This record gives sequence, structure tokens and C-alpha cells, in this order.
Amino acid sequence: MTDTQRSILVVVHARRDDTVAAARRVVTALRGAGARPVLSVDDRDELGEALEQLGEVGILGVDVAVDEIELAIVLGGDGTILRAAELVREGTAAVLGINMGHVGFLAEIERDDMDEAVRRAIAHDYVVEERLALQVRVKDASDEVIFDTWALNEATVEKASREKMLEVVIEIDGRPLSSFGCDGVVVSTPTGSTAYNFSAGGPVIWPTVQAIAVVPLSAHALFAKPLVVGPEHAVAIEVLERTNGTGILWCDGRRSHELPPGARVVVRRSERPVRLARLHPAAFTDRLVRKFRLPVEGWRGPAQTVTGTIGPLA
Repeated sequence: MTDTQRSILVVVHARRDDTVAAARRVVTALRGAGARPVLSVDDRDELGEALEQLGEVGILGVDVAVDEIELAIVLGGDGTILRAAELVREGTAAVLGINMGHVGFLAEIERDDMDEAVRRAIAHDYVVEERLALQVRVKDASDEVIFDTWALNEATVEKASREKMLEVVIEIDGRPLSSFGCDGVVVSTPTGSTAYNFSAGGPVIWPTVQAIAVVPLSAHALFAKPLVVGPEHAVAIEVLERTNGTGILWCDGRRSHELPPGARVVVRRSERPVRLARLHPAAFTDRLVRKFRLPVEGWRGPAQTVTGTIGPLA
């Protein structure tokens, strides 16, 4: 692939002045390197007048097919990164997140390092990390698939009405485990373990671990603890017929489907992972400490290397 053929998607939180200004810098840098900057249709429409200042850009799905995208550079928080992952889902592009929000757990770097990140992206100076994603299917009472989607962070079955309670039964590999009333159930990837799963009291799972977490929400049951299963296992959540109301499925907070009584949500590992571009081989522990501002004062352990490994125990 020559430089004149390179197409790089820029995904931006277009309703904030700072991200729009950052988009101008990124687009200018890409064009200066001979690459073709590309925007989604929604970003083009939301940028409005600012688009004129960006100059000519390609439009994803109109001028440029998704399989032509080499990399997606994201300017925003975790929500914008999840949107970018959705945009390039049918292609092979990795996602490079530049945090313009608050926590930005999925982002690779902060805004202060943006120019250096873009320079390295243009120079192909990054590694790609593949993250486990979920395949999510909804079946009706006759076992017909009525909704098929995916998730990077989590698939959540929730009650649709605040005053109602869901009656569900959890199944692992075709065998019933437990039934109970609850506010919902979160099925999370390691990537999503620091998102909704974390807030619900689920375990933090290192990204290198191939696993799926299942966390009931406010369950009325003795056995309703968080579970961690291997990626080869299938998890199903059935909304029991005795449920007084309906539920709703949310995937990454972006894709949803109503769940009437009798609906069945089947979650398993997707054959297609999500590809994240990484610039720094930092230890996940350091990311946790930095993003959650965890107290580590007084630590006097072994020196850490740039690869995130530690030396012999003292």
C-alpha cells in the first residue's frame, strides 16, 4: 500500500469545541503525510461549518469502503471509542483512542500527546492488541433468532420499567444454573470489566485473560454472585414468562432490543475480536492506578521495566 492510498478514519466527539479543534490538527497532519482523512456520515453532518475548515475529506461508506480503512484515530472518551469500533467492525482497522474526556479507560493516550500519537500512527509505529468481543443473539419463545449483534464491553439484560423486576434464569453451556428476580444481568468482557461490570461489583479482569464475567444486578437470591467463565462457554439469560413487564438488552450502551417474557439472550465469544492500537507497552496495573487515581504511596517494591514486567523478587 502506498502513502497516496492510505485511508485513515477520524472519529470525533463533534459537539465539543476542543475535539473539533483537535480534528483540524489531525486531518491537517494526515493530509500533510499524503494520507486520506476519512469521516463517517454522522461526523460529517455534525461537524457542519467546521467541516469547511477541514478541507476535502473522504466519507466512510460513500467514498471509502470500511475494508480500505487502515486505522481509526478517535478523539473523545470511551463512548466515542466504542462508536469507532462499531464503525470499523466489518473491516480490519485498529482503533487508536486519544482521550478528550474524563476517565477514558479505552484510550491509549491523553490529549497532551496527540501530535506525537498522530506522527507515530502515520509512521506505522504502533502495535495491535486484539480484545475479546461478544456475539449476542436474542431468540424468541419459539427459539428463532430475532436480533443479532456484538459487544466490546458488555451485554446487559435490564428491566425496562423502574418499578418492575425481571424474573430470569441463568444458563451456562445449555444447563440451568439459577433463577431469581433482579434488576438485570451484566455479561462482560475483560475490556468491559472496568465499565458497567465494575460499577455492579464484578471483578476487574486483566485484558490478557480470556474470560467472560456474569454479574447479577440487585438479585433477590442466595446464589447470585459474580461468575467468571472461560471464553469457550456460552451464557444464556432467559426472561421467564412470569415476569411482570418487559426487559431490554443493551450492548455497549449503543445497541438495544426489547425483551418480552419468554425471550432468551445467548452470549458467547465472537469469532472477530476488536483491534486496539497501542503506542506504549505499559502494565495494566499502571493503567488502573492512573485512570482510577488509586493510592500507592509507600510502595517500595522492585523497579519496573518499560515492558511492564518486574525484576526478581528482593
